[in-house]
Amino acid sequence: MGVSDVCGLWQRVSEPEEQRLLELLSYGLVAVGAGSAVLLRFIHMPYGRYSSRRFGWLLPARLAWALQELPSLLVPIWLAACGGAVTAAWPNRILLGCFIVHYVQRALIFPFLIREGKPTPFFTFVLALLFCVYNGYLQGRSLSNYAKYPSGWLKDPRFITGFMGWLIGMAVNIHSDHILRNLRKPGETGYKIPRGGMFEYVSGANFFGEILEWFGFALACCTIESLAFALCTLFILGSRAKQHHQWYLEKFEDYPKNRKIVIPFVY
Repeated sequence: MGVSDVCGLWQRVSEPEEQRLLELLSYGLVAVGAGSAVLLRFIHMPYGRYSSRRFGWLLPARLAWALQELPSLLVPIWLAACGGAVTAAWPNRILLGCFIVHYVQRALIFPFLIREGKPTPFFTFVLALLFCVYNGYLQGRSLSNYAKYPSGWLKDPRFITGFMGWLIGMAVNIHSDHILRNLRKPGETGYKIPRGGMFEYVSGANFFGEILEWFGFALACCTIESLAFALCTLFILGSRAKQHHQWYLEKFEDYPKNRKIVIPFVY
């Protein structure tokens, strides 16, 4: 089966039944996030500082990260290339571009900036890979084939506010990752208290940036699929931020007590 045949198949399945499937998958995504938040109350996400061989053999951090994030980049590009019903509309192009730009950074740039990252357990890698396939299809299919916007949407306050939230959130996320990478000088070991940027306000500054990014994206999109992704992100990253915050408090006696967990001044 060639590329044209695959694209033809996607065009033929563009029916109300698939739109209903995307809606159900959106509810499923929220359920995945909520379930993960409950599970993370009892166990640590097994990667990074919590990496463990109990969850399968260990993969190099750079390789695992690049491969697991790649579907969220390739699947939407493929769906858009197949020419969905609304792919040519400018709001759809820009919103799909926002999603793709994020994963260009996460799949093609971020892995190569990792400094001596701890290996990723195979189980964690597989879960992340499946999530990226799932969400890549959900967001890519919605924006390339079903999301329709009125004329002038790019001037709508919802789009403008959401786009700015996406842009600022991505900048905070990238800057916070930069701070974390540079905590240790070459040759140093051990952990340090992150300082600067949004880390002055929250323990999970990188998580806050990504949460803000996807809620901004959801506002700009105004689709159930994008909202489901934002809520899933909040559930999972909020839980991980809480674990990090507790870890910092236990490890460092001088850890700033005024820092919140992930939402500045609130939580």
